[in-house]
Amino acid sequence: MGRAGHRTALTVAACAALLLAGCTSAPQSSDEPGPGGSSPAPIASDPGGSSPSGTDGSGEGGGDGSGDDGAEPEPGASATETARGPAFEADTSPDTAEPTGEGETFLSVTDVRVGAHDGYDRVVFDLDGTGSGRPGWRVEYVDQASDDGSGDAVRVDGDAILRVSLSGTATPMDSGVDEFSGDRIEPSGTESIDEIVYRYWFEGYTTAFIGVDEAERPFRVFLLEDPLRVVVDVRH
Repeated sequence: MGRAGHRTALTVAACAALLLAGCTSAPQSSDEPGPGGSSPAPIASDPGGSSPSGTDGSGEGGGDGSGDDGAEPEPGASATETARGPAFEADTSPDTAEPTGEGETFLSVTDVRVGAHDGYDRVVFDLDGTGSGRPGWRVEYVDQASDDGSGDAVRVDGDAILRVSLSGTATPMDSGVDEFSGDRIEPSGTESIDEIVYRYWFEGYTTAFIGVDEAERPFRVFLLEDPLRVVVDVRH
């Protein structure tokens, strides 16, 4: 074969190699998420999964009586709600949490609500104000209910008294919202809770007492957001 034939064969081979390279698929970028990617967990949710999405499951309100989150109750609706989950694990030991955003967050309790569920009763403390911090709490059984500062005894109906002290709260002048103006809430349809007695803000703390029927019952405390509220569940 002459030189011209060799050149023709080499040219055909080179073109074939280029065509094969063009048909090969490019590797997938490693920056793209795979099918097994996961999203961060929500900041706060109902640990018991006992309420429909967007609600805290409370029923009876101490303020406007709406007892819901984002939906008006239907006319003639019961003040209690039925749970959608099993009883939760809890005990009678003190439950505590530290506040965040100290000096930058000012919160006030705007409403106190209570609802009955299958296996437990729920008390909700709605909070509002300024700043991005969150409240803390200390919830525990006490022998006697008394006011902060004065030490005066507070009458609470119930065989056991659960003291709720919310920390990181402020006066309405600092929070910019009206504080809950109620005093005593006597719920209907509850089994564990006889009464809730709301007191007031004192030196960074807001106090309320929950009168528990018969004896000290297991309870749990947790935070829900959007809107901000502290939830206390007392088992039946």
